[in-house]
Amino acid sequence: MKKMFRIIIFLMVSVNIFCQEKAFDKKSNNLTLDGNVEFLNKNLVQAESLYREAISKDSLNNIASYNMANSFYKSGFNAEAANEYKSSILKTKNKEELHKSYHNLGDVYMQNKDYQNAVTSFKKALLNNPSDDETRYNYVLAKELLKNQNKNKNKKDDKKDNKKDNKKDDKKDDKKDDKKDDKKDDKKGDKKDDKKDDKKDDKKDDKKDDKKQNKPQPNKISPEQLKNLLKAMNNEEKKVQEKVNKNKVKGIPVKNKKDW
Repeated sequence: MKKMFRIIIFLMVSVNIFCQEKAFDKKSNNLTLDGNVEFLNKNLVQAESLYREAISKDSLNNIASYNMANSFYKSGFNAEAANEYKSSILKTKNKEELHKSYHNLGDVYMQNKDYQNAVTSFKKALLNNPSDDETRYNYVLAKELLKNQNKNKNKKDDKKDNKKDNKKDDKKDDKKDDKKDDKKDDKKGDKKDDKKDDKKDDKKDDKKDDKKQNKPQPNKISPEQLKNLLKAMNNEEKKVQEKVNKNKVKGIPVKNKKDW
């Protein structure tokens, strides 16, 4: 209890010194002191409420903003804490206060893995207090983590680019294959068409031949017909010859009969 009482007194004294330098509103100053007590007792919700009220009484009370940011940070509200640290930075020109606000803001960014802003915040904290070893260590650590983060991003980007390139190549290959298939299909189609045309031509020729065979061919006599005609002619000649011979024997003239 004695230690706790000493800490509270120390906070009250330090706040009073700031109040004397900046001439905060009395009510705002008292509410800030009450908030400090609640903060030390780990009553963070009550502390935040008192700091908020102190700021409403005096909007330039950067100590209330800084301490409220600490209460947010302890409660795990990083976004709210970052906003209040930024607010306290805007309200003061005191290097020590700026150093603390920038340092704690850097811690918030580190928790959020926002290493770029963490590096910036720790750098600004060092500009206001170059001798702080803890801030220097955090600054170096944040820079190293940022390098690793950028390397990992570059690797992921390279993998994505490679995947995209592979997809493009696959698409090109697919197009080539499609073109080849189309050409093959065209050739097959042409061959089929040629075959169809050949078949059509063959059918036409067959039909022509059939027609030729079916039609009677003038001035053409088959060998059998020739034989029969020759026999008939020979028989007729024999008959005529026999008649002539008979008439010669009898001596009777033959009368020619005409059809008038």
